[in-house]
Amino acid sequence: MKKIHCPERHDWKQTAENLGFLFHTIDGEPYWDESAYYQFTLKQIEHDLEDPTTEIHDMCMDLVARVVQSEELLERLSIPAPFFDMIKTSWLEGHPHLYGRMDFSYNGTGPAKLLELNYDTPTSLYEAAAFQWGWLEQCIERGLLPKHADQFNSIDTKLHQAFAQLQVNQPFYFASMKGSTEDKGTTDYLRLVAEKVGIESRHIDIEDIGLTSEGRFVDLQDRWIPHLFKLHAWEFIFHEPFGSAIAESDTQFFEPAWKSILSNKGILPLLWEFNKGHPNLLAAHLDTEPGKAVPKGWVRKPFFSREGANIELQTADGLIVKEDGPYTDAPFILQEFAPLPRFGDSYTLIGSWVIGDQAAGIGVREDNSLITKDSSRFLPHLILG
Repeated sequence: MKKIHCPERHDWKQTAENLGFLFHTIDGEPYWDESAYYQFTLKQIEHDLEDPTTEIHDMCMDLVARVVQSEELLERLSIPAPFFDMIKTSWLEGHPHLYGRMDFSYNGTGPAKLLELNYDTPTSLYEAAAFQWGWLEQCIERGLLPKHADQFNSIDTKLHQAFAQLQVNQPFYFASMKGSTEDKGTTDYLRLVAEKVGIESRHIDIEDIGLTSEGRFVDLQDRWIPHLFKLHAWEFIFHEPFGSAIAESDTQFFEPAWKSILSNKGILPLLWEFNKGHPNLLAAHLDTEPGKAVPKGWVRKPFFSREGANIELQTADGLIVKEDGPYTDAPFILQEFAPLPRFGDSYTLIGSWVIGDQAAGIGVREDNSLITKDSSRFLPHLILG
């Protein structure tokens, strides 16, 4: 695993904007960064990242099967009791799922360590699936990279397969919150994939979804929404006015309700509890004293934190790093600290994608802090050797 500096394509910004990748720069700072790339060997990819991703995903599916049968475990995840039956039903009926992402600390030598699961509303999808693949192809064409360079990236192909397997023959709506260019970019990409396999697809802002007196979800033209991909977390929906109408509605939701089990950090102590000592897992437990200082060598994370918010850590040397945020009233976990590898002035995180039930590719993120955030830079990668 190496970080290699390289020349940028002179026209990459225009290429990005032509393709609809409008969030390549965030608040004037680069988000997409092709001034360098990460190089892996095939063995590192297959043995250290792809295989553990598959294994951990299987463990997660086994854990969901266990949790839906246990009110005690659902309560431990702070899921509201009125939604227990809906979540259980969605699992037992096999409601299909599309995608998820695992975040790893990996330095190229030791076992990759799972930091968290993003299994409900993960973003950074388009840039991982499509734009970094385009970077690879174009750089090879222009002689900037060796012709035999490859990439661990079948995300786009597997997404096409996943949508085709749904055999949807009614309109499929893709929803994101108003005002988020990144979220809209993610749902637009998924909508395009669905269209390419013959699914009639429409965008709708989440705020514009209506509910009829008969309990049916509709768009602004009062048209029924039969299938809905919502880039909106289940833990928010559980506390919103329309949330209670979902169980009896005739809309199919993506991601399905059972994904709420895997979308909060309370799942990490359960993963450890039922798979203690697994080389790719970190010790984790419920934080019963969140008002106290974080112990050395541990990280405090709220159950429902997003984009690094409200995470606090203390290294073994006593360095304290923390991010502010709105998640102050949720339960917290403590997780063993696995430092991100440092390349120059940046700390590097590996996001490993799962499409359906298959490991499908990675994206690499960098930040000047040990805590990766939504604004952290995205760098492409390749395989050589």
